[in-house]
Amino acid sequence: MSGVVSSALPSVAAPLSHGGAARASRRVLPGFNLTLGYTVLYLSLIVLIPLSALVFKTFTLTWEQFWTAVSAPRVVHSYKLTFGASLIAALVNLVFGLLVAWVLVRYKFPGKRIVDALVDLPFALPTAVAGISLTALLAGNGWIGQYLEPHGIKLAFTPAGIVIALIFIGLPFVVRTVQPVLEDTEKELEEAATSLGATRLQTFTKVIFPSIAPALLTGFAMAFARAIGEYGSVIFIAGNMPMVSEITPLIIIGKLEQYDYAGATAVALVMLFFSFVLLLVINGLQAWQRRRSGGV
Repeated sequence: MSGVVSSALPSVAAPLSHGGAARASRRVLPGFNLTLGYTVLYLSLIVLIPLSALVFKTFTLTWEQFWTAVSAPRVVHSYKLTFGASLIAALVNLVFGLLVAWVLVRYKFPGKRIVDALVDLPFALPTAVAGISLTALLAGNGWIGQYLEPHGIKLAFTPAGIVIALIFIGLPFVVRTVQPVLEDTEKELEEAATSLGATRLQTFTKVIFPSIAPALLTGFAMAFARAIGEYGSVIFIAGNMPMVSEITPLIIIGKLEQYDYAGATAVALVMLFFSFVLLLVINGLQAWQRRRSGGV
């Protein structure tokens, strides 16, 4: 009798499991076709149509006009300053962003939550306010600048001031990218390395750094990409002197004010190209990080 009952159980359980799978396959949001259509429509209105207008406006120029607009000495110098300052700022944030993330993850101290909240301040603070604040600090009559300029150290209205502004707005990208990876790092591996006689440097380079390297590179690329397009926090502290402290976004604004829309879109197209390349790099680094962490 028990054999008959047990043989009948699978036939009863099968429909139940099938029904459970059917319920599990239901989606909370509408079907794929509707959500995909909405996604494409939204991206077209917000991203694709404005960018296509930028490209089509540039196509009104001949190749010679386009090359003249994007390769003028003043524009080329702004490229060098924009990308050079952004690279320096991203490298500085790469080092100090890792240190800040390490302190926030590995140590407990009074005011930790306040420090953690201050990291996000550049996200919430209007960039123009940041630029004005940095100028008030670093100018010749500012709180800090008044002690530096008598010694020949001038920060405001120079490329150095631009780097400082870009460091300020780029730091959270590195910290917030590395911080969750450090939190998920298994401390048992560090303890095992220490018990086997590894030094602190060996433990960091052989155990910790390989696990956080993809996130660190992603944070670096995001800070670099953010710095390239920064405008509000830079124009106040840069001084905007041609061939000295003039960034590419300011070149674009200047051409727009002169009603040179085609020239402005040509320079903007060059910046768009480099930004798109950086986005591809960031996505590649994030995919690499997911593969290393075993995600899908």
